[in-house]
Amino acid sequence: MQDLMSKTATPHTYPIRTATAKDIPELRELFRSTVLTVNAKDYTPEETADWASCGDSTAHWEKLLAGLHFFTASDESGCIIGFSSIRHDGYLHSLFVHKDWQGKGVASALLSETEIYAIRKLGATEITSEVSITARPFFEKQGYTAVKEQKAQPTYSS
Repeated sequence: MQDLMSKTATPHTYPIRTATAKDIPELRELFRSTVLTVNAKDYTPEETADWASCGDSTAHWEKLLAGLHFFTASDESGCIIGFSSIRHDGYLHSLFVHKDWQGKGVASALLSETEIYAIRKLGATEITSEVSITARPFFEKQGYTAVKEQKAQPTYSS
């Protein structure tokens, strides 16, 4: 968990905006490709295939967009290179960055924007999340701490 009241905004160079239903095809593809490539170093092919399949349904993405606040980061041509989403209670639902944009500040920019939104719009004093083994070092570097380890990831269906 992260105490957000001491968090200050960090500048970023990627355009960040709120996602819309028109973004679903790009979000779906970015999610799938990231899980199958970036997360493959920490999970089995069966685990990544199962996880990636959670994003196959357009109806599932529509439901997520209706219930969460999504931010997208784009490259200079307007292609989505990362996204984050947060629930009204300060639960960080997702943070994914395209494999070619890893380590270039995209995740930090998205997390910063999401934290600012959580503080100013949601009144959050902390953000909680369940993060992957792959993402855990990033979040720890940002000042987040593990509260408990998750032992199994359920299969989601729409």
